[in-house]
Amino acid sequence: MKTLAVAAAIALGFAGTATAEVIRHTTPGSTFPILRAVEIPPDATLVYLSGVVPGVTNEAAAPNTPEAFGDTEAQTVSVLNRITANLTDLGMTMGDVVKMQVYLVADDSGAMDFQGFMDGYVQFFGTDAQPNLPTRSVFEVAGLANPNWLVEIEVVAVRSE
Repeated sequence: MKTLAVAAAIALGFAGTATAEVIRHTTPGSTFPILRAVEIPPDATLVYLSGVVPGVTNEAAAPNTPEAFGDTEAQTVSVLNRITANLTDLGMTMGDVVKMQVYLVADDSGAMDFQGFMDGYVQFFGTDAQPNLPTRSVFEVAGLANPNWLVEIEVVAVRSE
């Protein structure tokens, strides 16, 4: 029994000193800016951020109108800026994001504006300044809490310190 206790103490000591890295798996042969998988080390802390919605992007527009919140790209940038601020408050960055779920509402064309979303997304992920990519899912939804919102995003980030 004493040998088992010593072995466990040694194992815990070694486990406590090693800091494993997040492993990000890209999709072979693809340049699409998402990961196919991510591995999180056991000593990391996952941080789940609630869904974030856009703020007003056009102060000159009438309040609570589609024009006040902007198109899908403007709303995506607004949401990702808000997520950036939330992560900063927690001592983290967009580079710590490992999973993203995106909810898009159909715009006036009757379909979700995936390209508008992507135009905003690539300003934050896969850039020279922030090359880390998350795993990601995008869903078209019937609506969000405010009928003028086209985008809501929730993320999971990893704190590996």
